[in-house]
Amino acid sequence: MAKTEPALAALAPGECIVLRRGALEVEVAPQAGGRIAQLRHRGVAWLVGPHDGTPGAINWGAYPMLPWAGRLRRGGFQFEGQDYHLPANLGPHAIHGLAFDAPWQVAERSNDALRLTLDLSSDPRWPFGGQALHDITVDADTLRLRLRVQAGQRAMPRPVIGWHPWFRKQHDFDFQPRAYYPRDADGIATLPLAPPPGPLDDCYLNDRPVLLAYEGQRLRLESDCDHWVYFDEQPQATCFEPQSGPPDAFNLRAGQALAPGEAVEAWFRLVFA
Repeated sequence: MAKTEPALAALAPGECIVLRRGALEVEVAPQAGGRIAQLRHRGVAWLVGPHDGTPGAINWGAYPMLPWAGRLRRGGFQFEGQDYHLPANLGPHAIHGLAFDAPWQVAERSNDALRLTLDLSSDPRWPFGGQALHDITVDADTLRLRLRVQAGQRAMPRPVIGWHPWFRKQHDFDFQPRAYYPRDADGIATLPLAPPPGPLDDCYLNDRPVLLAYEGQRLRLESDCDHWVYFDEQPQATCFEPQSGPPDAFNLRAGQALAPGEAVEAWFRLVFA
């Protein structure tokens, strides 16, 4: 991505950058968690917006989740022999990471592409440091997203990264996962894996594209992530969330680390047929 502006002015909290290519228009809100605020194809808006009766930062748009996704049980985990506790933001649990309510910086920008960065070392909630990058590119009828988290000078628990799109209610879709993580009484994903039930709010293993239909249009979701959360408990939204690992990963995969300077990446494509 070529840098197109030598100096990029800071954006106001509610200000969006609009990317366009052909029939596709994407609004990005860097100050609101580096999220896609709206996705329009031929004038049809696909995402729940901030004023669609869903107050709260976790309930609209399509935002990056990092350095963990889903619920982290009571915000607690162990790493390298020490106990850590992150602030609860969903009942007693910590959910969806540190990025969705943080202001991201605009590093590079053009008419159809944007690079956002987030300095994790400046967040007092996260003692491990590191950097995050979110690339957003509009290409004909495709929105391409890429996330990267890189450790700084010290190791961190191996991140789980992904996206949480809040699609307007879908009544026709094709989602065929092969297994899921049952939830316990706390609503937290557990092992062992089980055959898929009727989905509501669970994490599934899935290696096939997800197909959506809305207002006469069709959208194919593709990702290199093999974990997908399907959430359908609210009347205005349907969520299909690709992520690189399960919820509560710091506990389910305790001991897995990202070494100093090492990085994890994931990509997500939204393709209009």
